[in-house]
Amino acid sequence: MSPRNTPNIRAVPRTRQQGVVLLVALIVLVAMTLAGIGIMRSVDTGTLVAGNIGFRQAAVATGDTGIEAARTWLIANAASLNGDQTAQGYYATRQDSLDLTGNKTEGGTDGVDWDGSEASQPVKAKNAGALDGSGNTVYYLIHRLCSITGSINGPGQSCATASIAGMGSSQDAPDYSGYALKLKNQVYYRVTARVNGPKNTVSYVQAVILL
Repeated sequence: MSPRNTPNIRAVPRTRQQGVVLLVALIVLVAMTLAGIGIMRSVDTGTLVAGNIGFRQAAVATGDTGIEAARTWLIANAASLNGDQTAQGYYATRQDSLDLTGNKTEGGTDGVDWDGSEASQPVKAKNAGALDGSGNTVYYLIHRLCSITGSINGPGQSCATASIAGMGSSQDAPDYSGYALKLKNQVYYRVTARVNGPKNTVSYVQAVILL
């Protein structure tokens, strides 16, 4: 018998694993992790910013309440506004050089003692307390827009005023055309309210009142 022909079988060399897929997967995983962390930080920052805006808006609304409280005090004390009433945060002059917010000359003595913590400041604001349920504390300061204390018609006085028609009667006038209504001068008052709120929120609101 002739020998059986056996097939010529070659040994196929085994290729080594390079690990490229694993490396790519790790890189993608790291990128996804960093993206997730970035999204979380972005959401946290957005929430913080929204909260701060909410605190500021609440403080501004409370500042309007402080302006109204100062206006009520002015009307109630209209007969005694020719001189300073420092305990009530009222000053009968403009105090043009006053640094209301304390940013112009930090550490100087031309600012305002808003909350009682800066006793060196000569001008004292009125602590109106918490005027609503928002947890904000209101302080206000009133300035009569005049150059000096005393009557608005006094010598050397210069005030920001507006003339309005006063009440009168034409009973004693010969005719309506010959009767002139009396004029009354009203003075402008500048009211500055500061609100201290949660998380060190500080807001200033200012209004001018004619009285």
